[in-house]
This record gives sequence, C-alpha cells and structure tokens, in this order.
Amino acid sequence: MRASPFQNPPLLAALLLKPFFFPFRPSSSSSSSSLSLPGKTLAMAKTLDESHVGISCYVSSLPGFRGVLKQRYADFIVNEVDGDGKIVRLTTVDLPPNVDDDKEEEKSPSIDKDYSSEIESFRSLCGDADAEALKELLGRISSSPESDVLPIILSPDSDKSHRADVHNFFKKNFNFLVTDTVEGSDGNERCIRVRFSLKEAGGGSRRGKKRKNTGHSDSNDGRPFDSRGSDSWPEHLGKFLRFHLYKENKDTQEALGVIGKMLGIQQRSFGFAGTKDKRSISTQRATIFKLHANRLAALNSRLFGIKVGDFSYVREGLVLGQLFGNRFTITLRGVVADSEETVKTAADGLGKNGFINYYGLQRFGSGSVPTHLVGAALLRGEWKDAVYLILDPREGERADVREAREFYKEHGNIDATLRKLPRHLVAERAVLQCLKKCPGNYLQALKAIPRTLRMMYVHSYQSYLWNHAVSMRVQKYGVSQVALGDLVYCKDSSPVDMVKVDSSETEDDLNDGSLLEESGEEIPDEKVQFVKTVDSEDLQKGTYTFEDVVLPLPGSRIIYPGNEVANLYHEMATKDGISLIESAHGVKEFSITSMKGGYRRVFQRPIDYRWELRTYTDDNISLAETDLDIMSKSTPSDLTRKELLTNGDSAKKLASQKSKDALLPKMALKMEFTLPASCYATMAIRELQKSTTSVAFHKTLNPCTG
Repeated sequence: MRASPFQNPPLLAALLLKPFFFPFRPSSSSSSSSLSLPGKTLAMAKTLDESHVGISCYVSSLPGFRGVLKQRYADFIVNEVDGDGKIVRLTTVDLPPNVDDDKEEEKSPSIDKDYSSEIESFRSLCGDADAEALKELLGRISSSPESDVLPIILSPDSDKSHRADVHNFFKKNFNFLVTDTVEGSDGNERCIRVRFSLKEAGGGSRRGKKRKNTGHSDSNDGRPFDSRGSDSWPEHLGKFLRFHLYKENKDTQEALGVIGKMLGIQQRSFGFAGTKDKRSISTQRATIFKLHANRLAALNSRLFGIKVGDFSYVREGLVLGQLFGNRFTITLRGVVADSEETVKTAADGLGKNGFINYYGLQRFGSGSVPTHLVGAALLRGEWKDAVYLILDPREGERADVREAREFYKEHGNIDATLRKLPRHLVAERAVLQCLKKCPGNYLQALKAIPRTLRMMYVHSYQSYLWNHAVSMRVQKYGVSQVALGDLVYCKDSSPVDMVKVDSSETEDDLNDGSLLEESGEEIPDEKVQFVKTVDSEDLQKGTYTFEDVVLPLPGSRIIYPGNEVANLYHEMATKDGISLIESAHGVKEFSITSMKGGYRRVFQRPIDYRWELRTYTDDNISLAETDLDIMSKSTPSDLTRKELLTNGDSAKKLASQKSKDALLPKMALKMEFTLPASCYATMAIRELQKSTTSVAFHKTLNPCTG
C-alpha cells in the first residue's frame, strides 16, 4: 500500500497553522502601520510582511494547509483573457493564413546602374569622406546584393535643415537605401545612418521616422534599421501586427526588450494590455506598428524561453487595460494537512466563498523599502528623502545590486555607480543620470523616472490605505451582509445622490512587471460606474449584498463610506504627515488631491474555477500543460530538461536528490480559475492556505532552497 503524503506527523506538526485570525487593529497607537519616519519604520525588515500593508483578514474560517507556491515557474501559468472573454493562447507559430506579407510586389533595386553622377552630387552635398563611404557601400551591395550589408554612418551634422536635404537626396536617388538619424559616439552630435534594404526598396519614401538610437555609432554599427515609419504599407493589411507572446520565467518588459533589440525597435514601441509575473509561464497579446509577421516569426529559432505566434494585422494597437483579466493554472506542491479532506474542503471553499480583494505584496515591491514609503515621501513633498529611499541599500537584494547601492552611498560617484548598477533598475539609473546633470535637483531626478514607474509610488500608497480600510471593514462588519454606510456599485443609476466615476482612468495606468506581477489593470464591466451610499431603505429591501461593496482609492472625485471606515483613511494619512484634502506642494502628479481616485471591489470570487489533487514523486516533472506542450502535442515531462537547464543550481540540487524521501509520494493541488484585471491570484492562494504569500516564506518550504 502506497504511503499517503498527508501521513507525515513530525512535518505536519511543524507546519500546521492556526485556522482563522483577524490581527488587524485600527488603534491609533499601532506602530506597524506608521510611516511617520520614512525609511526607518519598515526599512529595517528584511522582507515586507503582509500585516504592514493591511493584509490581515480572511473570508472563511476553514482551516488552511501548507503547500509550496511557485516551486517551479511552470507551476504558475498565466493566460491573458481579452476584452471579449477569450483566453489568449499560443496555438501556432506559422504566418497568418490567407495573408501574404509580400502581396504587393516590390520592384528589385537597380543596383548594377552606374551611379557616378549621383555620387558626385552627393560629394557636393556632404563632402569627400561621406562620398567615398557611399561609393564603398554601393560596391559592397553590387557584389553581394542578397547579403546582410552593414550600414554606414555619415559625418556628424548639427544642421537639421541640411540633414533633411540629405534624407531627401537618398529618397530621390537611391530607392534601395534607407536612412535615419542617430546619435554620434559622444552622445551630442547627430549623424545620418544609411542602410541597404532590398525588402523595402520598392517605391515610395524609404526614410523612417527619426528615432534616437543611443550608444556608439560608427561605420560598423550593426544595429537593425527600424523602417516602420515608411510611407509604404500594403493597403489590405491593418497597420498593427498583433501577436501572442509566450514566455517562460521572463516578465513582459524583459521579453519585449529582447525582441525589440533583435528587431532594432525600441521596447516602448510595443503595445500590450498588462504585464505578467516573471516567475511564471505566461501568454499574452502584444502589438507593434507596421511590422511584417515574417520578420517577427523568423526570430523564433533564436529566442530562448520566448515564442511568438498567432499573427494577425489589426487597425489599432493595444494599450494598458484592454483586457478582461487573466486565466491562472496554479500548482501548489508538497501539500501538507491533517487530512486529504481538509484540502478538499478548503479548495471547494475558495470557489464558494471567494476571497478579500487585497492588493498583493507585489504591489508594494519585493525589497525591504516598500514602494508606498516612497509614495508617502512624494505626497509630503520630501523629494530628497524619496530619492534616498529609492537609492539606499536594502536587505534581500542580489549581491551586485547591494554592492552598487553601498558604493554610491559611501563614495557618491555617479559614473562608477552606473557602471555597477544593473540595467533593469530603471528608476535608480534614471535618478542617478539626472543627478549627474543637475546635482541637488531631487525633484527633477524623480521626474526623470519613466512616468508609469514614478506614478506607481503614489498609487502604491493609495493601495496601502485601501488594504487597511478593507481589513477594518471586514473586521467591524463581517462578510455576510452589507452594512449601513457601505459604498456599492449601484444597480439603478437614476437617484441624484449617486456619484459618477470614470473608472477607466481612476486605477493606475501603469503596470510595472517587477512589482505588479500577475495583476493587470482594474477594468470595470462598464466604463462609467455609479457609486452610492447604502441607506436603511436599501438594507430593508435587501437590494445589495457583500459582493456589491466597494471601497475608494483616495482622490478628488470619490466619496468615502458613511461609516467608521472613512475615518481610518484620514487618521492613517494624518499619522503619515499627509492630507487627503489639501496638497503639501504644487507638483500635481505627486498629489492625491490632483488624482481622480477610484473604487475597488472588496470581495472577489474566482471565475470558472476547478481543481484537482494530484500525486507525484519527482519534483522536476511538470504537473500542468503549457501552451507549448499543447501546441507541440507533447506531454509535460518533455519540458523537464528545459526547466532543469533554466532553473540553474536549484534544479541541479533537485535532480541530485537521492534520499528515500525523494521517492515518497507527494501531494499537489492544481487549480484553474479566471480573475478580472487588477485582482491578485496570490490573494486567492492566501485565502486557501490561510498563510502568507511572501516569497521569503515559500522559499523556506521549497526543497530547491533547502
């Protein structure tokens, strides 16, 4: 008889949790909620605790159990759900059927023609050196027209009018050469780059939109030329290429950055509806302007952990928020409980009872300096403090990142720090680069951070207040019914006391992958929402249920509940030196009073929810199929070797386990469900397990890190 994975008394005794608790205390004496000393209250902690950001209550009193979240990145599969409710999957990497990218025949350039007169005209326009460079380029093209001929960079030219004449010269005389403007090696001068393009040679303008290509530029510059600004585009095709982006253990920004680099296209040129978690396998839609599918499809053989497919041409590109939500396939491994029935009851309970719609820990960052601390400093107008919170050393980061932070704090050498600081730390690099140009101008340094990223700090503080407010609401009034003074999305939009809110602009219009992970943007069912305060008549009629209750994200166009919960917002903000009705400074983007605000549902139930218990013995075997598995008609185990390679040392440690325990049967809970955008799957898992979702905690349960 095979041993049950639940029959491990010593481990069970060590891991079981207390079943139900409400640790939140809205007392003004609570120190865990205070931000009055920026960077000192929470920065000392190695990791952020859920209670610090208001996550403390549960919907049900069902007992929880232990299980490892994201032991393998294949245990967390995310498929975007588009606005029509269709799950986005990678089903093919072939070019679009019935669409020929080359339907409009391009005329081959006449490269064997004698261009002596054109070269002499160009000599008069640009000088001997550039004329000789052009002559050499034409020679290379003539001898090998099908090869990848490197471009040339003309002499620096600060005269914008003259550069326009040069662009027009090539447009008129060389329809197989394309030009764009790049920065010179010193970063100050502007130069024209000239490149051979057989594909783009036929008819019309071949000059791309001017794009700033930074870095060293010389005659051997091999960066791909971005000709998407071309006036010529087949009329039968939509001007945006839409594709499905499949990625393993990479977030959205990282994957698009890799693709953009290969295509010579800036990462910001891609459109997408929301970011996905890095430690996952995810599929989502993306768009790019005027790019032929064959160029993108050709990258598949060179991409590692990324695939693109399901190509189509559409009239409009994607923007943040254009999705219904996400479909999750989550596997919890190493499940430990007092009985199998406990797990089954908890799994059924999640589908029946739902969960509190908290903003997850990802909203507040993964380091020891939470993003809402930075947000609080910004709202107070303490620019210098905010900069130091962003730059200062912190616990829990990689050694190279910590070394760079400590180096700057000790020496203040910006150039040397930038050489040490990894490029993925976008905010830190932007701040330092601005301080190098404008020493001491801390506000300008903060504004140098990309807008979507810098606004995340203020929105994080809104989320911090919201989480604490919802905990007080649940603790004081419960989850079984609506309370007097609650706010609800109303079902009848006629009464005059309702507040109209344009919810399409109230939530963050940002989606930083490293911080929001699996959450998307909150997109209500209707663009315009109406909110009202529940009165005694509503209670008597039973018009609303707990599922209708919302709480506000502070701003200038929201109302607060008509009960004690409203006081908490102002009390906590006041304790942090912040007013929710008056701004402490004149910088609108860092002021809650200049933001509209919004509303968020207190309760969420998983949609189309299903689960199953599975037994396994090998930690390296995938327990759920990915899009790539399904598309290739393979079984999950076919990808085992791939993840062993990409997981590095941790996977090797698993593969090398020879103990008898490694062969004992283990239990896993596999779940599939859909959540609307801006709902955190980790908060559903928290309700299920009645335990924290912090990465640090799950690492202690993960045999990979043991």
